[in-house]
Amino acid sequence: MHHTWMRYFSPAPVHHRLGLVCLGVGLQHGELPTVGPRTLDHHVAVVVSAGGGWFRGPDGHHHTVTAPALLWLTPGVPHHYGPDPSWDECFVDFTGPATATYTELGYIEPDRPVVPLSDATGARATVGRIARAARRGNPLRRARADLAPDGDPVLHALARDAFQPLSVAEHAARHGMTPAELRAAVRRGAGRSPKDYLLGIRLGRAKELLAATELPVAAVARRVGYDDPAYFSRLFTRRVGMAPVRFREQQGRTLPGGWSDRIPDPDDPPMIEPPHAT
Repeated sequence: MHHTWMRYFSPAPVHHRLGLVCLGVGLQHGELPTVGPRTLDHHVAVVVSAGGGWFRGPDGHHHTVTAPALLWLTPGVPHHYGPDPSWDECFVDFTGPATATYTELGYIEPDRPVVPLSDATGARATVGRIARAARRGNPLRRARADLAPDGDPVLHALARDAFQPLSVAEHAARHGMTPAELRAAVRRGAGRSPKDYLLGIRLGRAKELLAATELPVAAVARRVGYDDPAYFSRLFTRRVGMAPVRFREQQGRTLPGGWSDRIPDPDDPPMIEPPHAT
């Protein structure tokens, strides 16, 4: 048995200028597959709160992983690890120029990929706040992860209808607004244009489908609102920085007998606490 939940985001270039952006968040436990060997182009922090396993870096050294522990996956560094059946993890994918500063200050430790923790509660709670923010409507809105926002009805409706073949003018008409009024509302709530907001939602869902299913790229494109898979691939590559097939190679978490044609419900993540907690 396994349980996996994840959300992937596609921040706009303006968000990258903040210095640090979240690319994804996930929670999973149970009989999970071996990860890698693979090499990523961004950072990932994996918090292991139950179980154990092994980790191998580019030097071939075999590290034993015993919870609680933190795994640092850093850009350009090959890694390979395997969990046992009681493994429970949460993870955050992130990138940005500020990672260099955090590394220099010692908060990120590329030379210490496996960090034993005395207690994973605080780190897991932090990831839990990100996951909670991500599951409410669309995550790309101006909201603190540690609050329970009541939601913006316009943003929520756009997120709900993002995969329909509607123009910005048609979205606006659905709300009894002019395109200019919709642009102002979305800019206020999400800090970006409606077109870019919808694109972020579509690409985020595409990433989730690529990572968690074996659907062909053309089927993924159709599910997120693009009838032309070639156009979708060009758009994905331009915005994400790699082709959909390459993203799947890096992030794929398909499990034998697990996900095949569906994705975990973004509004139904597993419990933030370890599965054995009461």
